[in-house]
Formats: sequence, structure tokens, C-alpha cells
Amino acid sequence: MISIRPSYQELNKTYYSDTCKPLVAAWKKGKVTLEAWARSNYPATYKMENGVLPCVSSVGYWDATFQQDWGLNWHRNEGIEITFLETGTMPFSLENDQYIIHPNEVTITRPWQPHKLGDPYIGIGKLYWVILDVGVRCPHQEWKWPPWITLTEKDLNELTGMLRQNEQPIWKTNQEIRKCFQKIGNVITCDRSGEKESWIAIYINELLMHFLEFFRNGPFQWDESLVNSSRTVQLFIKDLSNSYFEPWTLERMAEYCGLKVTRFVHYFRELTNMTPMNYLTHVRLETAADLLVSQHAKGINEICYECGFTSSQYFSTVFRKQYGCSPTAYRFLHLKN
Repeated sequence: MISIRPSYQELNKTYYSDTCKPLVAAWKKGKVTLEAWARSNYPATYKMENGVLPCVSSVGYWDATFQQDWGLNWHRNEGIEITFLETGTMPFSLENDQYIIHPNEVTITRPWQPHKLGDPYIGIGKLYWVILDVGVRCPHQEWKWPPWITLTEKDLNELTGMLRQNEQPIWKTNQEIRKCFQKIGNVITCDRSGEKESWIAIYINELLMHFLEFFRNGPFQWDESLVNSSRTVQLFIKDLSNSYFEPWTLERMAEYCGLKVTRFVHYFRELTNMTPMNYLTHVRLETAADLLVSQHAKGINEICYECGFTSSQYFSTVFRKQYGCSPTAYRFLHLKN
């Protein structure tokens, strides 16, 4: 079956929907986890047949657990696209403006609105999305929602007006919207055959209804103490680049931030998509890799202890796991080049 790539006509120019080639390449190389139902040119773990959820171009998520070397440059999607960032941070640009997406924030882009993710690379984090094709192929066309959307005509007209006129690209969401994306992700993860199509339809309807209520009620009011605690952890993460060599323990990190261990871990994972100790190891390894090349007169063990590792054997093990070779081989390869 030939899949026709959606296109858009404006001012004698033709635009085509995104191919997501950098994401596909990263997924195939094991750099990110991807779970998605999609059609046309979008990457998928399940390619939807014509009768499955008509008008859904793509729904799914990616999970990047370490820093990436790719981004999605300027592109357009044929549908209304809603993304939700569960963990990490993400550079985001829309037309002439640049932003940083934070945990529990959503982006909303209208059909064919140019945008990009990454500056130039995406960050560590878990990003969900839903792209709904509402039939826009030239300017000012009326949106046509799929028949399985069950909102009343009044509610759907109201939501359509809000989405079409929305000029705020990033919103801090509430727990209901967060849970909807998580439920969608759970279904897609365990179903690569489309058997749970009804559940996805239910959750997308629920998501749209939550957005309608969200817009009606205005911005969600967050507990300022939670925001301040998250900010404290964010500053601590930034400072780790200058204190990675310290003998940090999980308890000491939490105490430094004035938080209980459970809350500290919660905010840390929300901001980095990693546990505190795994992140610390990651920072230490990146520093060690740089020193292996920039200070090649230093011995391997000296660099090991300088970066905060207390065992050369453990250092070699985790280094090989992250870089695919021993510290000695890494130095040889990079100095040779």
C-alpha cells in the first residue's frame, strides 16, 4: 500500500509533513526508546491501518536517558500537535521564538506551524505526543475532527476556537493531563497490533476534555513550595559540574538541598530523567573522558580518582558501558584522530 505524504499549499509554496529522520536514526541506533502508533512517514512500533483511529497521524513517546547528538530541525506537521514533557528539559522553538520546556509542560502547535526541538540537540527526557490531522491543506480551512471524537458539538466548537486562537505555545499542565499521557503511553508500550484501539480513542477524548476544562478555568495554580524545591534541586544539578569529585551520597545530596530523600529523588528524576547517583556517574564519566584526551600525560588511575571514583575497576566497568571501550582504548582512539 502506497502512503501519500500530506502536503500544504500557501503562497505558491508546498510544504510536506515531517519525516522525523533524526529520531528514526537515533531509535535504530539504540540512543532512545521509542513507542508509537503512526501512519504515513512517521516512525512507529505499530503502523496503523486505514481503519484504525482515522486522523491520528502519530501518538507515542520517546525516552532519552542520556544526552543526545541529534535534534528535530525546523519542520511542520499536518495536524494539531500536543506534546507533554514528563521528565528532563527540552529546547523548543516556534516560528521566531525560543523556549525551554520543563517537566509537566505541554506544547501546542497548530497544523503546519513551523517549529523545532533541540538547540541544536534535544536533551535528556521523556516526551509524549499526539498529532491529530484535522484536514487542513490550505490556509483558513475549517478543522474536521474524526468521527470517534465524542465531545458534544458545543464543547468541540469551543475547544476548536481555543486551539485555533491559542498564541501561548507552552502551558504548565495539571495532573489529569499528565495521567492521560501516561495512560496512552502504557497502552502503546504493551500493544503493537492495534488491539487496544478503543482505549487510545477513550484517552484522547479524555485528554481533549481535560484541555477544554483547563482552558476554561485558566492557568493551573501550582504550590509555590513545590516550585521552590524543584528550583533548589535544579541549581544543585547545575553545581554538580563543579563538585562531581566530592564523596556524594544520596542522603548527603538530599540534605544539601534541604529535602527528604524521597522528594529529592522525585524532583531529580523529573528534571534529568535519571537517578541522582546515575547522573553523578554520568557527569564523572564525561569529565574523565575529556581529561583522558586533554591531559594525556596523566595516568588512568589518577584521572579515575580525580573524578571522584574510589575504585579503578568500577571506573573501567562503567566507562566501558557508556563509551563502548576501555579508558585506555578511548584515549588511544581519540589521540590518534
